[in-house]
Amino acid sequence: MLDKTETRFPKITEEGLDDLRKRIGVTIGVTAEPWCYEATRDNIRHYAHGIGDDNPLWCDPDYAAKSSYGGIIALPSFLFSTSRIVSGYVGGLPGVHAMWSGADWTWHKAVRRNDVISTEAKLKDLVEHQTRFAGRAIQQTYHVDFFNQQGDLVAEADSWCFRTERDHAREQGTKYKEVRAREPRRYTEQELAAAYKHYAEERIQGSRPRYWQDVTEGEALPVMLKGPMTVTGFIAYAQGWGGLYIRANKLAWKLADAHRGLGIPNRFNIPDCPERVHWEEEFALEVGAPGAYDYGPERCSWLTHHLTNWMGDDGFLRRATCKIRRHNPEGDILFIKGKVKRKFVENGRHLVEIEQEARNQDDELSVLGTGIVELPSRS
Repeated sequence: MLDKTETRFPKITEEGLDDLRKRIGVTIGVTAEPWCYEATRDNIRHYAHGIGDDNPLWCDPDYAAKSSYGGIIALPSFLFSTSRIVSGYVGGLPGVHAMWSGADWTWHKAVRRNDVISTEAKLKDLVEHQTRFAGRAIQQTYHVDFFNQQGDLVAEADSWCFRTERDHAREQGTKYKEVRAREPRRYTEQELAAAYKHYAEERIQGSRPRYWQDVTEGEALPVMLKGPMTVTGFIAYAQGWGGLYIRANKLAWKLADAHRGLGIPNRFNIPDCPERVHWEEEFALEVGAPGAYDYGPERCSWLTHHLTNWMGDDGFLRRATCKIRRHNPEGDILFIKGKVKRKFVENGRHLVEIEQEARNQDDELSVLGTGIVELPSRS
């Protein structure tokens, strides 16, 4: 156990912030290569299965061949696997913790099987906040554009991380004081059965068109379940998404050697990646989290999964936002709810705006989201 007065991790400095500000608006050059360059059948399926999405439009070539696309397409959130930047690979402030906290996506075209994706990224903004989690925090926002092999802009996104001081979050942060004091929750068979009922009843709209005219403002989307959270589930997501710093042997050494502050000694004094907060409870507690917890892009992908299940194969997700409000530690269960806010027509497109929120088993707000879905029209 660390002594209460021990300072182990680097601090946010004015010098570091000044250096970061100089990077605003400057196109980022060579950076960590993406997990996926191409939207292959396997890459798409691995990402979909990593978030628990078994929609056959992404996963079944025979089914997808009968759709209007004529073949497999990538689920919208697959693009997280094609950019480390949009996924939270932040620059500057070495050794200062980064928590992926939200995104604002716009999609222009479907990503089809075997499309090759390239990206351009820039640091967009830095904003200082005072938080219950860690006191002073810096919101670091990037903009990323995504192109296919023809040079078409298929999507664009702003995503942001909060940079926080690990020592302050652990010793003085108040957000999870009560959560960390609780005994680990053990669910009854009845509680688990009630949760799993959502999985048994989960409906994919699929090939049945959901027409714009049939949607009513104020109507609710089916509740979507995610969880109960396990480290196994977090690792399943990392298998499809690729993680930020998961490397082995020589490649792990090269990454830590090249980036000061990245390799954090574990209990064997071996430099290891900060990403282990997602599977190592001891380290998660050191940075002020309530335990090993889910990935931010994973949770954003759950929200878009909720929308694509509802809209069907003939719908198109135009925009989606995600704003994370708390960690989902191992053991949590998440219930995603949505409601149609409005219907409107813009530039000939028949659109539906949807509000989303997700709460855990204790009714604590986990994430807020919105979506704008284009639906087919009867006329």
